[in-house]
Amino acid sequence: MNDTIQQQVFEIIAKQAKTEVANVKPESTLKDLGVASLEAIELIFDIEEHFNINFPDQQGANFDSDSAQNLVDAVQKALADKAAADEGSK
Repeated sequence: MNDTIQQQVFEIIAKQAKTEVANVKPESTLKDLGVASLEAIELIFDIEEHFNINFPDQQGANFDSDSAQNLVDAVQKALADKAAADEGSK
């Protein structure tokens, strides 16, 4: 399942960066990929909408140092937190 999440996140990043998915590497930063800070905010919204999750505010992307893998990790954590919250509300 994790590969699928990574693939989906990378596809969203590639679309926002107007590049091929093959150019998005786990270690690529948004800055490396040419994603400006305003575009990165849109990117976060796109990811949240795609996965139906919300990132806590403190997880706002750091455009210079956050890598594509950091975003994948953040999505996985948010999905796990959401699953745990859903489980707890039953």
